[in-house]
Amino acid sequence: MTTSEDPVIIVGGGQSGLAAAHAVLTAGLNPVVLEAGAEAVGSWPDYYDSLTLFSPARFSALAGLAFGGGDPQRYPTRDEVVAYLRRYASGIDAEIRTGVRVTAVRQRPGGGYLVRTDSGDEIAATGIIAASGSFGNPYLPALPGLGDYTGEVRHVARYRRPEPYAGKRVIVVGAGNSAVQVAHELASTARVTLATRAPIQFVPQRIRGRDLHHWLDVTGADRLPRAVLTRLIRHAAVLDTGLYRDAIARGLFDRRDMVTAFTPEGVRWPDGTCEPVDAVIFATGYRPHLGYLAALGALTPDGRPEHVGGISTTHPALAYLGLEFQRSFSSNTLRGVGRDATHVATALAERLPGLGRRPGLRPRRPVRR
Repeated sequence: MTTSEDPVIIVGGGQSGLAAAHAVLTAGLNPVVLEAGAEAVGSWPDYYDSLTLFSPARFSALAGLAFGGGDPQRYPTRDEVVAYLRRYASGIDAEIRTGVRVTAVRQRPGGGYLVRTDSGDEIAATGIIAASGSFGNPYLPALPGLGDYTGEVRHVARYRRPEPYAGKRVIVVGAGNSAVQVAHELASTARVTLATRAPIQFVPQRIRGRDLHHWLDVTGADRLPRAVLTRLIRHAAVLDTGLYRDAIARGLFDRRDMVTAFTPEGVRWPDGTCEPVDAVIFATGYRPHLGYLAALGALTPDGRPEHVGGISTTHPALAYLGLEFQRSFSSNTLRGVGRDATHVATALAERLPGLGRRPGLRPRRPVRR
């Protein structure tokens, strides 16, 4: 039976898990964060070295702690984000257990859940927030002949820097921000083509002297609901100061329609020509990393969560955070996940009156540092 001592278990200690911990505390519940990695910074240390945020520092903070560190209009680097998440984790009044990988969740007789870890332990929980993100589940499309291709195949999740590709012929597959950024970086040392299913949709990074995120914020566009977004946004968009568009115009790298097939040595283009290729990097996105919920029956046959706005439609007191377009355009970003965290934590608190709370708990916010 679920008791008032049982915590809300948050699976994942990256940006979504930390945002969840803050929101759960604020709702008066007792969070315990389980993070598979060595520290509560999520997947950020594993992204490619040159990655920078596409939102300025002032728009890239979680609730309760400003990003800090200098010019609020700068675009923080990967390592700055890691440092910020470390500060956030150290300042939040929540139990965070690192090196703990969740392998399965099952319903507990009498209510609540039992969370099994890779060490064989089982932890009783009054509620679950699945905030494990998607970096651990990169998506590779099933393309004709890919299995026969003998060159290097790598998802951008495993790409770090351009030097290993010096002098090589490289295809980058994808039409989003990461694809264009990696193609541009590689073009300094390799011969690069960006292969996409449709022309790249460039969006200006700055409008009337201000970053686009200022306008998304003041107009409320950043908070438009999913139902509206899916009608407005049909293709991936690339934020650009003009750097990337100009690089393509100058021939630094080119954009071609998607390959029709792979050959053992390379690719076949839509015009029928075949070309030898040394390496292919897929910047084709990710899928939710939620295999630990499969036995619970909370997922669709293809592994997607069944939910509305992050609230499970299959199980009580089960919620999600960090899903793409979960509730808005910014749901799986540093700047937007906090709003979703408040939404799901409030919903859990309403469904768990008197449960998952610490006696005498007063909601606390991260220490400002």
